Amino acid sequence: MSDKFSEFLTPDNAVLAMIDHQTGLLASVRDIQPETLRKNINGLTNMAKTAGIPSAVTASLSEGPNGPILSDITNVLGDTVINRAGEINAWKSPEFKAAIEATGRKKIIMAGIVTDVCLLFPALSAVAEGYDVYAVVDASGTWDDATRDAAMLRMSQAGVKVTTWGSVLAEVMDDWRNPVGYPLGGVLGGHTAYGLVYESYLAQQAQQDSAE
Repeated sequence: MSDKFSEFLTPDNAVLAMIDHQTGLLASVRDIQPETLRKNINGLTNMAKTAGIPSAVTASLSEGPNGPILSDITNVLGDTVINRAGEINAWKSPEFKAAIEATGRKKIIMAGIVTDVCLLFPALSAVAEGYDVYAVVDASGTWDDATRDAAMLRMSQAGVKVTTWGSVLAEVMDDWRNPVGYPLGGVLGGHTAYGLVYESYLAQQAQQDSAE
C-alpha cells in the first residue's frame, strides 16, 4: 500500500521550505561555486512558483551578522519572511512550524544555508515527526566538502531523501503533457545547460508553426 514516503512529489502534496539563505551565511559557503548556488536557488524557487507549490521562508538573526534573505528568493516567493526569535533549529520556531502545518502537506522540499546546521537540524526534526523531507543539497551550501558529506550521510541515515533541485523539478513535473510541463521545462532550461536543448526545440517548433 502506498504511503507518504513512497508517493512521488506533486504540486498538490508538497511545500517548499527555504531556511536561512541569508547574505552573511552565503558568503561563507565554499563547497559550491557562488554563481552555481545562486542558479540552483533560483531554479528551486521558480520551480515552486511555477508549479503552484506553497512556501515558507525563514531567517535567523537577520539584523545581525547572518544578514537578510537573498533578494532572489523574496523576489520570487514574496516578502514574507519568518524571522526567528533565536532558534537555530528552524523546526523549533513555533511560527515556522505553524506555517508548514498550515499547508496540510506532509512532503517538505527543504534547502538551507548552512547544510550541516540550517538544513540538517530541521530535516531531522521534521522526519522524526512523520514528515517526508527532500533535502535539496545543491540549493544549500556549507563550509567545505567534508562538512557537506557528513551532513548528507546523517540525513540519509535518518530517512531524509537527499536530492537535487533538478530531480525535484522532474518529479513534480512527471509528464510533459502536464499543464505545467513546458513551463517547468523552461525553468530547468533557464538555470542549467538544458537550456540549449530547450532553445533548440523551441526554435524548431517555431519553424514548423511558420511553415504551416
